[in-house]
Amino acid sequence: MFTTRPELQGSFGMVSSTHWLASAAGMAVLESGGNAFDAVVASGFTLQVVEPHLNGPGGDLPLIFAGPDRAPTVLCAQGPAPAGATIAHYRGLGLELIPGSGLLAAVVPGATAGWLTLLRDHGTKRLRDVLQFAIGYAADGIPLLPSMLRTIGAVAELFTTDWTTSAALYLPDGIVPQPGAWHRNPTWAATLQRLVTEAEAATPDRDGQLEHALRSWTSGFVAEAIEEFARTPWRDSSGERHAGVLTGADLASWRPTYERPATLDFGGLTVCKTGPWGQGPVLLQQLALLDGLDLRPGTAEYVHTVIEAAKLAFADREAWYGDAADVPLAELLDPAYTASRRALIGATADGELRPGSPAGREPRLPDALRGSGARPLGDATTAEPTVSRTGETRGDTCHVSAADRWGNVVAATPSGGWLQSSPVIGAVGFPLGSRLQMAWLQEGLPNSLTPGRRPRTTLSPTLALRGGEPVLGFGTPGGDQQDQWQLTFLLNHLLGGMNLQEAIDAPTFHSTHFPSSFYPRDAFPRQLVIESRFDDAVLDDLRRRGHELVVSDAWSLGRMCAVGRDPVTGRLRAAANPRAMQGYSAGR
Repeated sequence: MFTTRPELQGSFGMVSSTHWLASAAGMAVLESGGNAFDAVVASGFTLQVVEPHLNGPGGDLPLIFAGPDRAPTVLCAQGPAPAGATIAHYRGLGLELIPGSGLLAAVVPGATAGWLTLLRDHGTKRLRDVLQFAIGYAADGIPLLPSMLRTIGAVAELFTTDWTTSAALYLPDGIVPQPGAWHRNPTWAATLQRLVTEAEAATPDRDGQLEHALRSWTSGFVAEAIEEFARTPWRDSSGERHAGVLTGADLASWRPTYERPATLDFGGLTVCKTGPWGQGPVLLQQLALLDGLDLRPGTAEYVHTVIEAAKLAFADREAWYGDAADVPLAELLDPAYTASRRALIGATADGELRPGSPAGREPRLPDALRGSGARPLGDATTAEPTVSRTGETRGDTCHVSAADRWGNVVAATPSGGWLQSSPVIGAVGFPLGSRLQMAWLQEGLPNSLTPGRRPRTTLSPTLALRGGEPVLGFGTPGGDQQDQWQLTFLLNHLLGGMNLQEAIDAPTFHSTHFPSSFYPRDAFPRQLVIESRFDDAVLDDLRRRGHELVVSDAWSLGRMCAVGRDPVTGRLRAAANPRAMQGYSAGR
């Protein structure tokens, strides 16, 4: 099996992330005696600086972990809708969908609070120790990625004419930076440094310092800056200017939470995901549908079967998942229900959105998805969109996984708060997120806009156990594609006999048949996006089965990161995606 790089192996520690500087920061913390929790926090704060078009301090964070004396646990740092985010308010503004950019789309920013919470509760290092890398990169500068330059170029007119605080940060001298340029964010560096300085002045106690930093974020100087900024109207993807509804009280009343994961046994592993407030269990539903079938990765029959299973699982996501409802997850994963759904997988590509009826309950889809159920707009080969006045730009996500010599494994998928999400808050150096665009402005749906409830996120890290011990932590950017690319990675590894790097490097594919989670909620019935490295015979077979193929570049889909651990020998492994030429693993 061809690979672009070796699978890393060792026994000390491993970090895999979507940017080499974040992996280096995490590994440096491991080398200084820190554990996997310390490492992912250092990597996470670094990712906010080096990939600001893919995640930011004002974004979102789900992560999942396990280790000795640590049962598999989800940390949910996905902020909820503000108290003022009511359907009546948005409808009163003449909106049918929540804008994909701007202040109306902002939830309570959760990512930074989530990283601080994880460090306080499970790390060993002090705040200064893990923030030093992000502070240094923000103050001294980082090389601009080609994707970041493209994003800045796509929104440059918006920044110049409307989002002037963003222009001040990302358009030095009023122009888009050139390839090879470096980027600095001294305001964010100063914000992080202030968190450290004030926390250390308040108490010498490590945990006390972290709690002080959390308070500074949720009810101190950061929250005050956010509340003041959110009162100002800014242009959003509706084409109009709107103020936000987020307040200091919203930030002060929320903290990240620990939850039990949703699980399913497959291929000798117990696969752990976030709950159905996010899309995580859709991976479990796909695995359940495919369990027991004769699957041979790389064949047309394999691609067809996996795609048709994805259509069924994601249709259930549309009808049943969301924080505004009591999701019948046990029924959705019930073997009898799964068998009835598996029987719907036919020999040709299905063109409908077909949610099921678990325990006899009737599914309910948003009115906007009834009838044709699709609007073929945009570019289906890209990932998470957010829309500006000047046109559609594409954001994405980050991932970092870590494993240490003590048996801890962590997988985290931060996202949101992109530089193109909303204007930069000049006082603190970052924009708010736009996760609220995933909720519907229709009453009575599992994912209806509801104050205090989380919009259904696509962020979906994965942890796998064998015999109760963690053996895999992995994830990828990609919005609705996250749990499709993770599925093919896992099937390549478990059924195809590939090591972690081989499983990542193998050509992949995904469906865009079902509605996007992002504004403007596009769908492309029967469309299958597939890398050109598949044999022509496979592509022709899929076309004969009725799939509408979009053949993408050879190395264009997915940005998987993975770490592995053998619970018997203690040996560790890691691999990272070569696509986009920035994800790397580090370890020894």
